[in-house]
Amino acid sequence: MWNRREFVKKLGLTGVFLGSGLFSKSLFAASKSKLKITLLHTNDLHSRIEPFPEKDPKYGGLGGFARLNALMKKIRREEEHVLLFDCGDVYQGTPYFNFFKGEAEFKLMSKIGYDAGNIGNHEFDNGIKGIASQLKHLNFPLLNANYDFSGTDLEGKIPPYHIFEKGDLKVGVFGVGVDLTGYVEPHNRETITYIDPVEVSKKMVRILKEENNCDLVVCLSHLGHTSHIGEDCDTEFAKQTRGVDVILGGHSHTLLEKPERVQNLDGEEVLINQVGWAGIALGRIDFYIDPKKNTKLAASQLIKVKGNIV
Repeated sequence: MWNRREFVKKLGLTGVFLGSGLFSKSLFAASKSKLKITLLHTNDLHSRIEPFPEKDPKYGGLGGFARLNALMKKIRREEEHVLLFDCGDVYQGTPYFNFFKGEAEFKLMSKIGYDAGNIGNHEFDNGIKGIASQLKHLNFPLLNANYDFSGTDLEGKIPPYHIFEKGDLKVGVFGVGVDLTGYVEPHNRETITYIDPVEVSKKMVRILKEENNCDLVVCLSHLGHTSHIGEDCDTEFAKQTRGVDVILGGHSHTLLEKPERVQNLDGEEVLINQVGWAGIALGRIDFYIDPKKNTKLAASQLIKVKGNIV
């Protein structure tokens, strides 16, 4: 897949939504008067702290937390307002997790400067206590709005949403996760109750957009990109909801060359993106927002995480 084109590539204007009349010939000319926010995201890191070996047939030399850190430093030097998110399944996949139980991953992600994360099904591989015991190593929140943690060690420790203020912009972020039944052993998920993410989104949008006047609503999802067996997934979630601007996904390890554009219940465009797995790529979406006109422009890049980052 990586051989088809160079992935450190501008993919251009992906859409105009929540308003109209701004589809300009030049993104940069149109964006001069607008407020800019850069969203960066990873998913399904699976404890791949080190890069893949150069001789790996699919992902040779790609990934690595040190390279991701260097890339983040570069982008933060270039952009004023940046948010970095992860969409779940940080745990499980290499001996780092087997030995350190998530401590190494969480400490390094905190050093890289993640702003928020989501909980994937593999975060439960050592049970609820296995998550709760490692939260002390995080300096950013893990978000989830559709798991009821009542009566468990995670009760009150996983907020449903968070609001970030970047310059004159407010970005509201909430998390949703896959139904743990079938993915997590009963003794590892204990009494967690799964709540329909579509119903949850109504509450989240009301809180973030209507009550707190967020300029952008972001969903960190671990539902998976598409489903063939009737499970909840990002594409159906987008079609059945209102008020969500962008869905940053995980779980299905889908590598999208550019974000998909799906119409929601109001006929407005929702961007959906996911960037494979194991830290081989970093997703980037730059939003140019005019709060007064209620319009947004979006440009995207899929950035290969490799050596020689300047």
